Amino acid sequence: MGAEVSYIETTDPKDYGKNIATFADKGYDVICTSGFGLGEATIEAAKKYPNIKFIGTDQFQAEALPNLAGLIFEEDKAGFLAGALAALMSKSGVVGAVLGTDVVPPVVKFGKGYEAGAKYINPNIKVLLAYHPGGLAKGFIDPEWGKQTAVQQIDQGADVIFGAGGKTGNGALIGCAEKKVFCIGVDTDQWYTVPEAKTYLLSSAMKLITPGSFNLIKAAKEGKFKGGNVVGDVGLAPFHDTESQVPAEVKAKLQEIDKGLKDGSIQTGVKL
Repeated sequence: MGAEVSYIETTDPKDYGKNIATFADKGYDVICTSGFGLGEATIEAAKKYPNIKFIGTDQFQAEALPNLAGLIFEEDKAGFLAGALAALMSKSGVVGAVLGTDVVPPVVKFGKGYEAGAKYINPNIKVLLAYHPGGLAKGFIDPEWGKQTAVQQIDQGADVIFGAGGKTGNGALIGCAEKKVFCIGVDTDQWYTVPEAKTYLLSSAMKLITPGSFNLIKAAKEGKFKGGNVVGDVGLAPFHDTESQVPAEVKAKLQEIDKGLKDGSIQTGVKL
């Protein structure tokens, strides 16, 4: 679209408002903020700068503002697909998930969806779920805890582990790769973002953030932007290095489940 694009990666939550204002004061037309933690700062900025369009990824809007769209995803469905894949590939009957803080609802939806998907395939499967105990302050930035927790789950018999929680989840993926155990990433295709885990990364439970963001920015440019919640699509990433290790019947079953989740014939049963 010929847009001038810039970004700031925030290192301290206290800077959320200041960083948003950096772009607002320069007259940027659209400002995207990413993550549940920026929700309040984004709402405040949208009220302060009514002529700027705001897109908040993973930010549910309880009250619709005309210039703020919350790009949200059905994490339970993405988690369900990941859980189904894990159960289909598990030989031990034990699978695990290493997650960020349960203070964040989307993380809980991933976890509960994962468990539901695994049990949809095998009602007797054992699902080990671990949420980081450090809240928003540490829940997503603790790769060492992620790795140690993944190893603990492997020691308990887990042979597929879902890592969902920023750098914490990435630590779990790396821990799995070091132990030569299958893992599943989250949010984006982590084959590109965690190269250390490539060989054992089955897939990633993706939020299709790129097309969701693009469509909203395009709507802003065309004068068709609407505030409120916009539900983006979810899906599994390609298998990449593990393609030959995933049987055809597993791929077919996942396609069937994905179709069922989309048309409503399969329900995750997750309620928060």
